[in-house]
Amino acid sequence: MGEPERPRAADHGIRPLSEEPASGPSPARRVAQAVDALRHGWALALEGGPVLLPIETGVATAATAHQLLISAARAATLKLANQREAAVPHAPVLIHGGEPFTLRSALPVADPALDLANPLQGPFKAEPIAWQAQAEAALELARIAGILPAFMVDPAEAGEPVAVGAGDLAHWQDHAALRIVTRAHLPVRASETAEIVAFRSADDLREHVALVIGQQQGDVPPLVRLHSECLTGDILGSLKCDCGPQLDAALHAMAHEAAGGGWGVLLYLRQEGRGIGLINKLRAYRLQDQGFDTVDANQRLGLPDEARDFPVAARMLELLGVRSIRLMTNNPKKVGAIENAGVSVAERVPHQLPDNPHNARYLATKRDRSGHLLS
Repeated sequence: MGEPERPRAADHGIRPLSEEPASGPSPARRVAQAVDALRHGWALALEGGPVLLPIETGVATAATAHQLLISAARAATLKLANQREAAVPHAPVLIHGGEPFTLRSALPVADPALDLANPLQGPFKAEPIAWQAQAEAALELARIAGILPAFMVDPAEAGEPVAVGAGDLAHWQDHAALRIVTRAHLPVRASETAEIVAFRSADDLREHVALVIGQQQGDVPPLVRLHSECLTGDILGSLKCDCGPQLDAALHAMAHEAAGGGWGVLLYLRQEGRGIGLINKLRAYRLQDQGFDTVDANQRLGLPDEARDFPVAARMLELLGVRSIRLMTNNPKKVGAIENAGVSVAERVPHQLPDNPHNARYLATKRDRSGHLLS
């Protein structure tokens, strides 16, 4: 008798790890390729799971599927939260809609910005997921790629998929590959003697920087600010957040430290929108315009309200030779996160600035729902 037929993509695209050639790409490289594929709209083949096509960016316009993968937070908006499979926030949910989905009909399911124009979606049924780890990895890959966390499952006419494994993410998130690539004198308004230090990892396109103000002293914990990139606040002067003023105030506080014999380090982390990306942050802004607060807006998108990568900040400090810091933050959870990543926080330094009519609700949400210590 001949060999049994191997599973096809329509049979959940199972590709045992043992079948991958020894000379194949590394796990971290496969994650990088998968993120690139999602941004281009190509399908992914999850080892041990199905082929998944991103709904937002998908380019296979003829694709059809009977099932979609979305997050539980998004499922709650679609009235699936009372079903057991859709009861855990941010967990993956597999839904069946009866008629086959196309990319066009699936997009209103994925994008909450279209809810007002499509108020009567469904009915949908949440179904058990036999490939939970792969589903969770897919949602995380979507977040890293900055796209909506929603996929067509085993679609017909999806095109050639890019292979990736759920376990590959652990290798991609290993920050040992992060290195200092260059440093230079950079006079800024707060300090004409500041030095900028650039960091890069071979597997991650985000290039983080540190600004060192004052003379580095190994026995003196520097004043440190972990500042996540905010294009709208840092560059455009948005009044919807307090990011721009916090950045400026932190630099001037560090310059004051340096004048008194201390020093400071600003870590500028390329983690827009607390890790959900610029486009998704702007989608959250649009939902805020409809009346949702910051946390609810992210949840309606199916995204976490906190997804920053604090171990990368810890690795940057390690490369700078910093082991103990005085951390400028109003967020106790940030203190805990950076300490869990191996950095000693000698002191939490409050960093509150006045609100304005446009960001008062945003700051109140930080205080009341995210635990920030704001008066």
